[in-house]
Amino acid sequence: MMLQRTSNCRRSIAVLLGSVRRDRMGSRAAQLVVRELERRGHDVHLVDPLELQLPLLDRMYKEHPSGDAPEPLERLAALYRSVDGFLVVSAEYNHGIPPALKNLLDHFLEEYFWRPSGIVCYSAGSFGGVRAAMQLRMTLAELGMPSIPSVLPIPRIGDALTADGIAQQPITGKSMNRFLDEFLWYVGALAEARSEGTPY
Repeated sequence: MMLQRTSNCRRSIAVLLGSVRRDRMGSRAAQLVVRELERRGHDVHLVDPLELQLPLLDRMYKEHPSGDAPEPLERLAALYRSVDGFLVVSAEYNHGIPPALKNLLDHFLEEYFWRPSGIVCYSAGSFGGVRAAMQLRMTLAELGMPSIPSVLPIPRIGDALTADGIAQQPITGKSMNRFLDEFLWYVGALAEARSEGTPY
């Protein structure tokens, strides 16, 4: 039997925006998924590296003496420990992961453990950022938040979404809903498993 919708249990989701460029399009993709998750009744926390202004990685959060990490890192650590899953919104720079996203991710490790991630990728071209997404999968797995099997690619994002993140074609909304159904299923499954303990 195929479930059309996941559990109605309210979940907490962090959406990590991966670009700091002046004319970035990632905010459109982030607004798209944030709006739908909130419509479904979940708590959504947008993490924007442009607002955080994190330094280039020198010390990971865990490498700072207890209570001595910069305030944005302390805030992110508390948030990451509280959420049930991560949606990562990634552009594609030269077929790879945006440097701001890699920097944002690499400040933490244990805070991600035992939580699933989902990849929302985009580009100005026809591939929708999937080449970067394949590289991002390896990083997310190593960080302890492996990505779900599906990704949500958004090709030609400037035409696909308005500045407010409204989908211009029905197929975009259909793909997003299927992707979020899958993501939230994994979120619920791992939340239940975490409640019974983790291997370490």
